Amino acid sequence: MRIAWGVMGYGRGHAMRTLSVLPALMKEHEITVFTAGDAYEVLAPKFPTVRIPMIGYRYNARGSHSLPRTVGDNLGPMADLLLGGPGMEQVEREFRDRGIQLVISDSEAWTHRVAQRLKIPRISFDHVGILAYCKPHFPPDLWALGMRDALGYRALMGVPERILISSFYQAQPAYPGVSIVGPMLRDEVLRAKPTEGDYLLCYLNKGEHQYRPHIDRALRLLDCPVVVYGTPYRGKVENLDFRAPSNEWFVHDLAGCKAVLSTAGNQTIGEAIHFGKPILAMPEEAFEQRLNAHLIERMGVGMRGDLARLNPSDVDRFLGHDERYRSSMREHARDGRAQAIETLHRFIAELVQQKAPARRRSRRLGRPAQI
Repeated sequence: MRIAWGVMGYGRGHAMRTLSVLPALMKEHEITVFTAGDAYEVLAPKFPTVRIPMIGYRYNARGSHSLPRTVGDNLGPMADLLLGGPGMEQVEREFRDRGIQLVISDSEAWTHRVAQRLKIPRISFDHVGILAYCKPHFPPDLWALGMRDALGYRALMGVPERILISSFYQAQPAYPGVSIVGPMLRDEVLRAKPTEGDYLLCYLNKGEHQYRPHIDRALRLLDCPVVVYGTPYRGKVENLDFRAPSNEWFVHDLAGCKAVLSTAGNQTIGEAIHFGKPILAMPEEAFEQRLNAHLIERMGVGMRGDLARLNPSDVDRFLGHDERYRSSMREHARDGRAQAIETLHRFIAELVQQKAPARRRSRRLGRPAQI
């Protein structure tokens, strides 16, 4: 089957989820990836990939999300998406030229909306869908934001024929055709053996903006080494070791650290729990990450931190509960990859079968058949 695989380009987590399952699906199907940004840099060297527009956050001088810049810079892409501009035309042209028969989308809006326009069946496969397609599970202080984001996501993506959610925590589906599996653990993660080193691992998903002087000061004042990923810096300075992006080395360092300081992305959290590493989650201002950090505390595997105000005492307090966090890890560790691949195969077969009667009718009427 000819499949378009849309991947949200902001950050690397969506690309890592794609890397964990795409090779298995490509053994049976002809798949083209549609993505942009960070995900394009990760996926284009490995798979047939088309660069498309994307929507993303913009930052201010304090390393926080800038609402004016985010709105201003995304007006053009949003107009393209909602009103049918050149980006939508490009994706539709690619779909027609490649004979796309099914779309699988990881939070990627252009592929979702073109599929709706062309009446191509869709499968949603991401983590953000847990907000939109599951019963609300938001704490009181985040309830209004959660409902806003759930409504916005459904308005942008619609409700696909099938929905698969990968999450480090459980939730209750609100729609038929929704399946929830654990985190997507890549081959590199499954091969790595956890050890307990003497260093902390710090990962910031947009470190070129988020690694501010107060973060640098907090890390330098710690009495242990810190391996840092996600910033534009390289090399060793005092107790800090700044490293370049690398899937395999990041997994190696994650498996060997004593704890993790990180922005609160679903993929990183799932891998940290797999290795039994306590997490000091410093969420971006996005609701999904704030909810992830809340659930880390509720599950007892880590602590919430404040990215804008991190100081050494926060890290010391976090490390003081190290053993308690570790004791909760085993009960929450899950690998959902095999189940996700099995579910995707089943979803694809179901959607092909649903289209089969239309195909037979079109043959009887002398029209070219489409699946």
